Amino acid sequence: KAFREAVEANDLQAIEALLSEDVVFRSPAVFTPYEGKAAAMHILRNVIEVFENFHYVTEAGSPDSPDSVLVFEAEVDGKKLTGCDILHVGPDGLIDDFMVMVRPLNGLMALATAMRERLTAPGAGH
Repeated sequence: KAFREAVEANDLQAIEALLSEDVVFRSPAVFTPYEGKAAAMHILRNVIEVFENFHYVTEAGSPDSPDSVLVFEAEVDGKKLTGCDILHVGPDGLIDDFMVMVRPLNGLMALATAMRERLTAPGAGH
């Protein structure tokens, strides 16, 4: 898929082009979803820098389905984690729903801490 290729290439422009303007991004660390392309890209720009040794290991979903799941492995602050990107593609061919799940708990906690530090640091979001 184009999304997998864009992420594996760290191609932020290609990732952004695949997201709908009203995409809903569901983080594993917070209950309230992030709405809109700008918010989703802000999270994705930061998480790409936080993840170490990120790679997709498998993909599930039929070619004619609007839903797919990409399973990944990564490290954050020395903690190994496994996660999945659950994507829904709207009628316009763009991703309109993006949910991330992460395990185990210590990996999720390391990710949440690293992201909180980045997103609340002085100048964050600029």
